[in-house]
Amino acid sequence: MCTDPRRFSVWSSALLLCAAGTLQAAPQIETWQAASGARVLFVASPELPMVDVNLVFDAGSARDGERSGLASMTAGMLTQGAGDWDADAIAARLEDVGAKLGASTDRDKTTVSLRTLTRQPAMDTAVETLATLTSTPTFADADLERERRNQLIALRQAEESPRTVGQKALYRKIFGAHPYAADPSGTAETVTAITREDLADFHRRHYTGANAVLAIVGALDRPQAEALADRITAGLPKGERPAPLPGVTDLDAAVTERIVFPSSQTTVVAGQPGMRRGDPDYFTLYVGNHILGGSGLVSLLMEEIREKRGLSYSTYSYFLPLAQPGPFLMGLQTKNDQADQAREVMLDTLRRFIESGPSEAELTAAKKNITGGFPLRIASNSDIVGYLAVIGFYDLPLDYLDRFTDRIESVTAEQIKDAFARRLHPDRLAIVVVGGSTEQTAGVGVGGEG
Repeated sequence: MCTDPRRFSVWSSALLLCAAGTLQAAPQIETWQAASGARVLFVASPELPMVDVNLVFDAGSARDGERSGLASMTAGMLTQGAGDWDADAIAARLEDVGAKLGASTDRDKTTVSLRTLTRQPAMDTAVETLATLTSTPTFADADLERERRNQLIALRQAEESPRTVGQKALYRKIFGAHPYAADPSGTAETVTAITREDLADFHRRHYTGANAVLAIVGALDRPQAEALADRITAGLPKGERPAPLPGVTDLDAAVTERIVFPSSQTTVVAGQPGMRRGDPDYFTLYVGNHILGGSGLVSLLMEEIREKRGLSYSTYSYFLPLAQPGPFLMGLQTKNDQADQAREVMLDTLRRFIESGPSEAELTAAKKNITGGFPLRIASNSDIVGYLAVIGFYDLPLDYLDRFTDRIESVTAEQIKDAFARRLHPDRLAIVVVGGSTEQTAGVGVGGEG
């Protein structure tokens, strides 16, 4: 949405300067329940006259049902019209006060974010706009058709990216019939079929106080934050939380999909169900993956695939924890005629890491890298409000940030070896290969089923 780039450039610079003096202390989180039923998490940050807000609903694409893309389109339509305002009026209101507002959807949640100055009338205008957008969107037919056209264009563009094609196919392989299998952006067929009534019904069921978490970071005291929370969520019906998502089923065998794609590079992605938010193995797997493929140029995958063999410019691995176990993912892109070799090296590196675990030197380096960089990850208000939203949405302990460094430091090499052996199974990976010619991909064989 709109903003004044010069103004926010000044804010950002000042924020970084301010944060530099407070890097050591984790933010002190206060929490309560608003009158609407929304759970509120608040951190006072009096240094700058601004406030960041994340209003999070359990309204991710896993709630789409048969209308894949419904959650994403509902969120996208919020800024197209609400109350008596059309999209231009909403943009003008925010632009006039230098506020920034946006909405995004992933598989678990929809997040509506706002950044505004705390001076008046800027804050009143920005907060009124946020509250109206989330409580009374209009979902006008003309706006829906425009949003639908944009979404269909985005879907066609995504089909031109082998990486995106591979990722979508991999999620389908990993999650099967589970709602996590569907891409949040939907398909051309489902997006075409979505109606205004679908949007209104989804909004009515999911944009409620009971289904909301509100994260606030800014130059407010507790009474001011409580008043702000009530203003933002006052228009939401209390509603009810939806039932928990179904559990994720582990893969019982390896499976491979080969997709012919007209490109000089082949994309190889692999994965399986990994872990959920709050998983007892979270910190152990996090540190272990940092060594395996999560630390960029110094990871084991990068060493084996790029440095030793020159097979790919980059390669990676990561866990994506969700409300239910999200995926563990690995990937690379390489020349078509090197795809088989690169894939085998990637899988062999995973197998060796599971069998042997990290060395003490690798573990020490990983801990230093993670803990050394942690202060910068909570150095700005926007960073902190993002963490608050995650802590609140996934019901993580309020001392999560306070204890983060200690939890990382306590991980041992033996714990990593044990956790990876229990949680990852190279013989049950889903693998998707995108690229090359028909003849090349037909020759792919990784021990799984096509």
